[in-house]
Amino acid sequence: MKKSAWLLLTLCFACSQKPKAPSVHISLINNKQSVKFTGLDNAIVNEINRDSVREVWQTLLPVYKMPADSNLKNYQPVQPGAYMVKDSAVVFTPDTPFVKGHAYFMRYYRFKGENMWDYIQGRKRLGNVEHVDLVVKVN
Repeated sequence: MKKSAWLLLTLCFACSQKPKAPSVHISLINNKQSVKFTGLDNAIVNEINRDSVREVWQTLLPVYKMPADSNLKNYQPVQPGAYMVKDSAVVFTPDTPFVKGHAYFMRYYRFKGENMWDYIQGRKRLGNVEHVDLVVKVN
């Protein structure tokens, strides 16, 4: 009887799914003069949009010009520009227009529900937040 209960309990935990991270997509809009970020959590986007500090978007969704040597991606300056929330998407328009034939990337940081024990036990290090680089090429 106990073995059956353990088997049933093990199957229940093995079949449970982890929550999916949001699937963020980028695309060029406005005659390739702006980048549109979709797939972000609406509640978070609206809460950040209420913030009076406009530079907060640049720290959360920075846009960079792709260097010729991809090993130098971490050393690129942030592309300055303006962020707007439009129809539950974030739209970035750079101060200087995107250059035709060049690639740009957006660094999307994934902040997950991590707990403090991950840092205490050494499995995670502060400052090493997981991220994904989404690339768009201007043609």
